Amino acid sequence: QVQLVESGGGLVQAGGSLRLSCAASGRTFSSYAMGWFRQAPGKEREFVAVISRSGSITYYSDSVKGRFTISRDNAKKMVYLQMTSLKPEDTAAYYCAAKDGEYYNGMDYRAYDYWGQGTQVTVSS
Repeated sequence: QVQLVESGGGLVQAGGSLRLSCAASGRTFSSYAMGWFRQAPGKEREFVAVISRSGSITYYSDSVKGRFTISRDNAKKMVYLQMTSLKPEDTAAYYCAAKDGEYYNGMDYRAYDYWGQGTQVTVSS
């Protein structure tokens, strides 16, 4: 069992930066690949980034590649999403998710076993 709690969302101007954090509970955090997804009102949940269990492999959606960075600290049971050069279209609720096993199929939200409650990111133009 894994519980996830996101933090770090807020209101930021276009071009600004935010760092989202996700704190995990449970003894086997390093057994899970971790992902970030987002969902804007009226839209489907969208893949943002995934990181392997060791943290050595990452994948990003084309819409955030080069602007966002996912990382993890297994000792602290934390995963992060550093977001830079934010755009109004990045406005959404951002969710942290844990996938039992490796990062394969990590772009598919249906592959994940546990989800956080989400944190809102709003980018003003």
